[in-house]
Amino acid sequence: MPNPPSTPRTGPLSGRKAQANRNDEAILRAAREVFVADPSAPISAVAKEAGVGISALYRRYESKEVLLQTLCANGLATYIECAETALASGAGPWETFTGFVRAVIDADVHALTVNLAGTFTPTPAMFEQTTHAVELARRILDQARAAGVVRADYAFNDIAMLLEQVTAVTGASPGRTRELRHRYLAMHFDALRPEAATGEMPGPPPSDEELGARWIPKG
Repeated sequence: MPNPPSTPRTGPLSGRKAQANRNDEAILRAAREVFVADPSAPISAVAKEAGVGISALYRRYESKEVLLQTLCANGLATYIECAETALASGAGPWETFTGFVRAVIDADVHALTVNLAGTFTPTPAMFEQTTHAVELARRILDQARAAGVVRADYAFNDIAMLLEQVTAVTGASPGRTRELRHRYLAMHFDALRPEAATGEMPGPPPSDEELGARWIPKG
């Protein structure tokens, strides 16, 4: 009589996979903290902050460039998720717009843009992500302007500047930072109402070329 098939030994493999996932999460958290604070920091600073060996980091990310690309790709994915959630909420045009902007601010996505733009070369996949993100955000703003709840001269590229301005606000703790950002975001929102307009805005909004030029690696 043949012996019964042996049970696959999945325990150790699952344990190694779980540990690899924990290491990856720790590396990405550490990379965000290290590079947002100092984009010129060496990749060894990330390993130290994450509490992993440099070899473990290099097994997952072959270079600082790849790690920066991953961080910003994750930020784009979060931005897209915020936009999709806002569009699917069933809220009115104003609430959809403000809910989207508030969610992006709370996710702190633009801390990556402010600090890391120009420090690495974006990948083709990131350009595809950006195209999708722009389409979603433009839908949100177009709905708000069509409904007459956002002043007509507020341009799509103004959104990026608003997000970066509010992201630059920081407090003594994460809670205080969130509180302050919501305070100044409320002022922005009030200024975007059509009834708040007292004349034309000075100068044109930033062009696509102006926004895109910041992502060209320096030097």
